[in-house]
Amino acid sequence: MNLYQFLKRIFRLQFRVMGWKIHGVENLPKEGPVIIVSNHVSIWDPVVAACSVPRDVSFMAKEELFANPLLGGIFRRLGAFPVKRGQGDTSAIRNSLKVLKEEKVLGLFPEGTRSKTGAIQKGFPGMILLMEKSQAPIVPVRVNGTQNLFVRGWGHLEVIVGKPIFPEQLKAPEGVENRREWAADQIMKAIVELKA
Repeated sequence: MNLYQFLKRIFRLQFRVMGWKIHGVENLPKEGPVIIVSNHVSIWDPVVAACSVPRDVSFMAKEELFANPLLGGIFRRLGAFPVKRGQGDTSAIRNSLKVLKEEKVLGLFPEGTRSKTGAIQKGFPGMILLMEKSQAPIVPVRVNGTQNLFVRGWGHLEVIVGKPIFPEQLKAPEGVENRREWAADQIMKAIVELKA
């Protein structure tokens, strides 16, 4: 058993004790490349999202998390890789496409940062670029109850996995100026509308 699977077992046990609920896990394709996109309100979101699906997830994470050599090494062993926020990071794009080319699951938080209010923010269109280049479907995920997880999360921790959205479903209407931005808005809307 590798480190990822070991930690996943431990956290799944803890989350179950806390009354964790998962809906729609059957929506995640069992094989092939997949991009999971989730809302982001807490540092616990990647852990909760990864524990909620049967496949391993490689998350793109802000480069600051890798500054500490020990933590950075652990994150890398868990399949995560850094991204420089606020700029076109070609290394992060290459790493993302490598994950998808290997027919694995890529995890993204398209808002780019945690929401302080809990409201879902605008998503960056980079996820659409990755979808187009890889032809991987995007699976919207909504994580609820992770703010102050070990204080107020008990009985409120919930993950909803939506149905996959394929590239052909995101054809922008005629007259739309920024096709990727329009498609990103559709993905964020899908996350907002996820209900158990």
